[in-house]
Amino acid sequence: MTQQTLSVVNRAARETAKQVLRRYGEATSAARHGPDFIIIGAKRGGTTSLHRYLLEHESIHPLFPGRQHIKGVHYYDSNYTRGLRWYRSHFPLEAGGRHLARPGRRPVIAGEASPYYLFHPLAAERLARDFPDVRIIVNLRDPAERAYSHYKEQVFLGRETLSFEAAVDAEDGRLRGEAERIVAEPGYRSTAHEHLSYQAQSRYLDMLPRWFSLFPRDQLHITASEDFYADPNRHVNDIWRFLGLPPRKLVSRTRHNHQQAPAIDPETRQRLLDTFADHNQRLEELLGRPLPWPASKKLPR
Repeated sequence: MTQQTLSVVNRAARETAKQVLRRYGEATSAARHGPDFIIIGAKRGGTTSLHRYLLEHESIHPLFPGRQHIKGVHYYDSNYTRGLRWYRSHFPLEAGGRHLARPGRRPVIAGEASPYYLFHPLAAERLARDFPDVRIIVNLRDPAERAYSHYKEQVFLGRETLSFEAAVDAEDGRLRGEAERIVAEPGYRSTAHEHLSYQAQSRYLDMLPRWFSLFPRDQLHITASEDFYADPNRHVNDIWRFLGLPPRKLVSRTRHNHQQAPAIDPETRQRLLDTFADHNQRLEELLGRPLPWPASKKLPR
């Protein structure tokens, strides 16, 4: 058997094992509670690092099966047609309010991180209908920096071939009618809406009011990614407390899913800063606190 054939066989075996485990999860879904918390975004806002850090707490259980290291299920955006039974299959088994994997510890909770939820036009309504008491965590990053980081990721993944400036210019045309089609056609998945929406996913004022209208404000924990990375131990402990868990010292400082790339062109960055200046000011008013981003900032010449 050649190395290539062996690789194909091994990959097929892994996929079969995943399917068997998922079917088992679905068969036992009635004994699976579902999410206690969800990190809904923003995309490229540090959600991977935050999710990994939260799992350091002994009272937070990983998604099932743990060996697959699943971060996000993407049920309320891309996989909603699979049904709630499929979604519950990702969460730990419970009996009498205790997770069977850790029966002697209380509380033990579980959650997921799917950063497209924040932007998706139907995710908030779907989640509120199924789990109205879930705790929601939001990391918001400087809109200009988030947009460029989002672009870099899509170039790395091969979805984007335009320059950043050209992609920003093309964005309105790429997204035209896509949100409306997502709402009108159940199961429709838009590559442009999810992956090529660089500026749109940075306009948090277009998204947060929808979530605020469906969930009490005390069920949402909102932080700035810049503050999170400046002091991850403090911010992760803030979230553990938000989830009703005792504090502990964060061990990891690894910045996950970080991609090195050339810095954004100064003129392009200034263009984005100008674009988001009014947005950032009004977002501070909505949240009732200052944010570590420029409301309007001219770069030195």
